[in-house]
Amino acid sequence: MSIGWKSLVGCGVAAGCVLALSTAQAAPEPFCRDYARAAVRQVELARSSPACDRGTGARWTTDYRVHFEWCLGAPIPAVEAERGARTRWIQRCRGR
Repeated sequence: MSIGWKSLVGCGVAAGCVLALSTAQAAPEPFCRDYARAAVRQVELARSSPACDRGTGARWTTDYRVHFEWCLGAPIPAVEAERGARTRWIQRCRGR
């Protein structure tokens, strides 16, 4: 087997392992339901203050399904980081 072929096979195996690991660590539905509800509340809070209502993109949508479906495919640490990013934005813009 040539070095190029071995590298290609090795990359395929590594990618498969990463995919299996990320799927195995995806957030469960109950966790994602709570996350999506909290995300919508955070967005509504941000929009209630003119200084905070500047966020755009999926992070700042009031669409529950967008937050829920994203969460289902994300590992828990990524979901917690997203929640934390919204929290920090709201705290900073409210001067806390």
